Amino acid sequence: QVQLVESGGGLVQAGDSLRLSCAASGRTFSIYHMAWFRQAPGKEREFVAAISRTINTNYADSAKGRFTISRDNAKNTVYLQMNSLKPEDTAVYYCAQSSGPWASALQYSRYDYWGQGTQVTVSS
Repeated sequence: QVQLVESGGGLVQAGDSLRLSCAASGRTFSIYHMAWFRQAPGKEREFVAAISRTINTNYADSAKGRFTISRDNAKNTVYLQMNSLKPEDTAVYYCAQSSGPWASALQYSRYDYWGQGTQVTVSS
């Protein structure tokens, strides 16, 4: 049974940093693409960043230059380092795991498993 467990969310001020973690279990972590999505109240879930099994990365425009996705296959964990946070980054952040092609990494429908989410709130 695959489980993804996020941690690291919280309440911060604009300009602060947070690092989210997602610990995976249940199948061989290193062979799957991993991603972070987020969902703000009243909005659709949106792509934030993805990292392939070969350590290629892809970022939403809103995340470029501020967020960094990384993975530690020895720890079965994916991270999202978020710097220079803005109030518009406020959302529930979800990690996800995909067995699909890297070309579709931005599409949430291509992800097989999801975590329960962690709340990030950025005050102005």
